[in-house]
Amino acid sequence: MSSTIETVFSARRSVRRFADRPVERATLEQLMQLATTAPSASNKQPWRFVIVRDRAVIRAMAEAVRGEVAAVLAHMDESGREAFRAYGEYFTRFEAAPCVIAPTCRPTPILSQLVSATIDPALRERVIAMERTSATVSTALAMENLLLAAPQLGLGASALTGPLLAAHALRELLRVPGSWELLALIAVGYPDEEPRKTERKPVDAVLRWIDGDDAND
Repeated sequence: MSSTIETVFSARRSVRRFADRPVERATLEQLMQLATTAPSASNKQPWRFVIVRDRAVIRAMAEAVRGEVAAVLAHMDESGREAFRAYGEYFTRFEAAPCVIAPTCRPTPILSQLVSATIDPALRERVIAMERTSATVSTALAMENLLLAAPQLGLGASALTGPLLAAHALRELLRVPGSWELLALIAVGYPDEEPRKTERKPVDAVLRWIDGDDAND
């Protein structure tokens, strides 16, 4: 692996504290240009990204998430409530960011439109699930591009899925069409912290090999 690639990968951190400085539109456009070089299933590029720089909208998004966190807390016993309260605070960390990017995707129904009504219903469901997963994975690849590119542009970023507790309210605030799925929120801004490198699981702990008889160690 080249030292350049290693530098890009090792520079990525989840930044949650940001300087009180707006991110220029041109910089965000450059960031998204890099993000959307990601591969996608059948090159359908099933993604759309909502970029929010309106502070009032970001605050409203955070309030919506906060309300859902409170609703979840109300249905926990005291021991679970204390543990979740600290965890739930992470769900609204995007509120401090000058920019929030919302990745959305829509499955491209190709195979599901080509099969006839005679197909086994369970197989049809698997076809539809495959198309849905393809859109999600494709957009996740673009999200990773975004997270890797951000430090190269002097930005910090962190991706959050916790806010999806309030997906219904966020969709309304972001005007996400009904056929599109909201996948996460990404907080973006100029960093006001230098997060330490977090520990990774040993690679051997996350691998399972299925080798042929003639495989070499």
